[in-house]
Amino acid sequence: MNSKGRILEASRELPVSGEFDVVVIGGGMAGVAAAVAAARRSARVCLVERYCALGGLATLGNVAVWLPLCDGRGYQVIAGLAEELLELSVADLRKDMSAAWFRHPPACWQDNGTPGERVKTRYKASFNPASFLLALESLVVDSGVTLLYDTRSCAVHKEDGRLTHVVVENKSGRSALAARVFIDATGDADVCFAAGEATESLASNVLAGWFYTLTHGELMLHKMTEPYNIHGTTDGAKSPFLRGDDAIELTAHLVQSRRLLRQRLDDLRAQHPNHDVQPIMPATTADVRMTRRLVAEFTVIEEHAHHWFEDTIGLSGDWHQPGPVYAIPFSALQGVKNPNLLATGRCISAGGYAWDTLRAIAPCVVTGEAAGTAAALAIQHVDGEVCRLDVETLQAQLRHQNVLLDRTLVERA
Repeated sequence: MNSKGRILEASRELPVSGEFDVVVIGGGMAGVAAAVAAARRSARVCLVERYCALGGLATLGNVAVWLPLCDGRGYQVIAGLAEELLELSVADLRKDMSAAWFRHPPACWQDNGTPGERVKTRYKASFNPASFLLALESLVVDSGVTLLYDTRSCAVHKEDGRLTHVVVENKSGRSALAARVFIDATGDADVCFAAGEATESLASNVLAGWFYTLTHGELMLHKMTEPYNIHGTTDGAKSPFLRGDDAIELTAHLVQSRRLLRQRLDDLRAQHPNHDVQPIMPATTADVRMTRRLVAEFTVIEEHAHHWFEDTIGLSGDWHQPGPVYAIPFSALQGVKNPNLLATGRCISAGGYAWDTLRAIAPCVVTGEAAGTAAALAIQHVDGEVCRLDVETLQAQLRHQNVLLDRTLVERA
């Protein structure tokens, strides 16, 4: 707000620059999964991404770690598109580079692994974010998805109680994209908020910014972050605490995190006075964790570990500790006021510790695949109203896509 308080923006007609079955807003890991899953079900899909690359925090934020696809007790709980993308992320990696955290998954998680071996090491990997960025773009384009880079969603349009368009701005100006189903994969529930859905925001994000250095020819990943609280509070965390849904505070997060990076760089140079320590590829997006999320009719919380839901659309282990397994219900992805709106990724309806658990790459892809598949099926069967989609039809299709929906994996104590 300026010194005069407000200005009046002139009304104008907006061109409809594209008509699709599904529009996915946000090209992070959840958005890529949603777009590809919907396109594979023959939907006409547009993927809108504000940056000029895909992958979000995984690539632009250098948070290049697949947290486990298993429960920590020897059982795989995530497969489907998440496992496919994990394999894609290390497909061109000839050998592991430990200092850079370029690592294949443990050999025991291949076909010949034994349960005894798998209990000892979790099913995870880490990758070169630059390579994965390129691979994700090829995957999306080759899947037939219409990709719009450097494009930000800024409003929605509704008619007769349902979303009809999302308003975007890019180099071509301001326009509208029409669709029958919309998927919010922004990470910050931006579309849900604009569409009038209830949301929850946290102001507890700490300074963070993963970066690489090149020292005497060795590439090294630095997971730079201040201590944070896994329940989303400020208890035991280190200030400053910043919001992820506020322009001023998000800018402050970036600026102050990079100031911290420079301090860490000075420390590294002092530790290695005889080497030229150079920063390589600092994060180009804010490394925030929990910002704003949908409040749906059902919210997944920590106490729901080992609880099976009749509308389960995917599973996730707990990357903090071995043992707990979460079933993710379809109801946690659905908008309440908008029958053709789904949320995916870190802005699904999950709270506290469960929010921190389900914001990792693998569960984000799980919910993305479910959302994209549900959108395509809803268009075929219920005029795009995902709230009316038969969940057993969705579950059957997800199982066909090799998604693990096994009640025994969840309820095993």
